[in-house]
Amino acid sequence: MILIVAEKPSLARNISSAIGGMKRFNGYLEGNGFIVTWAFGHLFSLADVEYYTGGKEPRPKWTMDNLPCFPKKFEFQLRRDEKKQTDGGVKAQFEIISSLCNRDDVETIVNAGDSDREGEIIIRTCVDKALKQPKQLKRLWLPDQTPETILEGIKELKDETEYDNLANEGYARTFIDWLYGVNLTRYATLKSGKLLRVGRVIVPIVKAIYDRDMAIKNFVPEKYFGIFSKEETNGAEIELLSKEKFSKEKLAEAQALCAKYNNEKAVVTSVKRKKDTLKPGKLYSLTKLQNALGKKYKMSMEESLNTVQGLYEKGYVTYPRTNSEYLAVAEQDKVKKVIAAVGGIGYPVAFQFSKTIFDDSKIESHSALTPTTKIPKKEHLSEKEYAVYSTIMRRFVAVFCAEKCVAEKTEIKISVGGLEEFTLRGTVILEPGWTKYDDYLKKDKLLPPLKKGDAVNIHFKPVEKETSPPKHYTIETLNNYLKNPFREEKANAQSEDDSEEYRAVFEGLELGTEATRTGIIDNARKSGYIMLKKDVYTILKDGEFLIEALMRMGINMDKYKTAELGKALKKVYRSECSILDSVHLAEQEIAAVFQKKAVPPELDADDGFMGDAAGTCPLCGGEVRRTSFGYGCSKYKEGCKFTINGVICGRVISLSNVKKLLSEGETYKIEGFISPKSGKVFSAKLKLDNGRAVFDFR
Repeated sequence: MILIVAEKPSLARNISSAIGGMKRFNGYLEGNGFIVTWAFGHLFSLADVEYYTGGKEPRPKWTMDNLPCFPKKFEFQLRRDEKKQTDGGVKAQFEIISSLCNRDDVETIVNAGDSDREGEIIIRTCVDKALKQPKQLKRLWLPDQTPETILEGIKELKDETEYDNLANEGYARTFIDWLYGVNLTRYATLKSGKLLRVGRVIVPIVKAIYDRDMAIKNFVPEKYFGIFSKEETNGAEIELLSKEKFSKEKLAEAQALCAKYNNEKAVVTSVKRKKDTLKPGKLYSLTKLQNALGKKYKMSMEESLNTVQGLYEKGYVTYPRTNSEYLAVAEQDKVKKVIAAVGGIGYPVAFQFSKTIFDDSKIESHSALTPTTKIPKKEHLSEKEYAVYSTIMRRFVAVFCAEKCVAEKTEIKISVGGLEEFTLRGTVILEPGWTKYDDYLKKDKLLPPLKKGDAVNIHFKPVEKETSPPKHYTIETLNNYLKNPFREEKANAQSEDDSEEYRAVFEGLELGTEATRTGIIDNARKSGYIMLKKDVYTILKDGEFLIEALMRMGINMDKYKTAELGKALKKVYRSECSILDSVHLAEQEIAAVFQKKAVPPELDADDGFMGDAAGTCPLCGGEVRRTSFGYGCSKYKEGCKFTINGVICGRVISLSNVKKLLSEGETYKIEGFISPKSGKVFSAKLKLDNGRAVFDFR
């Protein structure tokens, strides 16, 4: 008997339906030599800090006494609810799985988790916890959930050991994310007095949006002059914009250059026209699909992922959490079947082999998103499902379209007295081809009827312009940044050579993965750190507080450190690094946060923990304590308004300096203040003046 453990009930239904003739029992189906049961996604989660440190309470109070926590061996427990009680439904289903795994007639157990790192370890952990004696372990790897693919996968079951590297990376990610999330969330919360969700990936994502919004907020536009001509020649207006730019103080120089240009003759030096075949966009990865849906339908990443996941579970599209826009060479026969199915509903498609479509070097685990041979009727899809499915289908049709898109490209060069050469470019679609089926955003651009040697009328004049602030992150630009945070942002870029992008992904430089990124961004939204309006992300007050609080604490979780860990995880996948080695790297980074080095008072920036006593209030004699905003009198409810800001002129005021201020009337001389007007760095003491902390420059 073969036992198949699916990650979710929906997959179990599809598998049992493909096998056929199965009878339903409590928590599983059986028939034709197979048993099919299921998990509910994660049945297990890593044990909390108190499991390792001996805490007894179901919901213990967080304390620094058991931090940092670095388990010698990570332990999984059955998933618990918000009250830290074991979930009854989870426990019952695991008991069913456990009894099935240990049935005498079950000889083989098949891991049918989703075909990614997370799915790999979800079922491995479950079976490992359930199994009392060794049995044959196999893996069912499904690129889609059509009956044909499921039956083919069952016939070609692989040994589970072939996926050990994937599992090792999955476990390493899980352990490292626990280390960061548990240790630094508790530490930052105890320090700030406010729940701060600190994670290996969520913080760099929120910080990217914070940095961009601060750059926009602090942007000071600068005026400058460009020189521009817009005159009519042969009945058409010809616009020429010079590469030369002048600062606002150099208007006279701009005017002089205009006069110099206007004294010259402008002549067409070349006209080139050629027919060209325009290529469609690449097939979709999850990120590129989410970019397209966010831009066109203002669909959030969570909405688009949930929708495409549903289409996958219904068998209409291939596995969605893919980071590739290419197909595997070995998939050609399978693709031909999809092409036949697509052609059967009226699309003019034809198989074509090309390195721009089939490229094994740009596939890690899964090929690009495509439709399957199972094609739904429009009336069977919701409006959102239809929008997502048709986007995937149209791109597939465009890539394999039998009708080529032919355009005429024109390039006209105009020289102004040999001083500067201007280039005009235009494209006109002659045969629409694939553009009839997939979005093509560029409109025909007609150029004036000029030929080589024609004189062009010009009249250059200065035009006042203004520098523009950076743009807020959109779903598309944030996704592109997270895919490779070290690449310059190029809006709407579809580069022919994307080898650098794939190198970065396979090396581990991305922030988050296709499987996790959407959930992390959604957690940041639900935590109130960022807001998504239409398809634009902005930082919220709680997000500002998170990033600024971490900066005050000296917790640096920038893209560079996150990428270093990402590279270590990829080394685990390639067997170049052990799980333990990658975990140790994370432990070193986390331990550094807790290791306070002795610094002189003028450099001290340790502001202690929420509630720490700082001294006696100079106004009422009450106790001054550390607060979420700085330091304040404990008798504020009785009307005392004594406070000291925790950050003054960009400088964190340490607890030791506040203690000295309250006991002796002045602090040590503090270095690192920044003037808000001039931006200059200065040093000063703080002293008390009628209950207020003021600068003392003596």
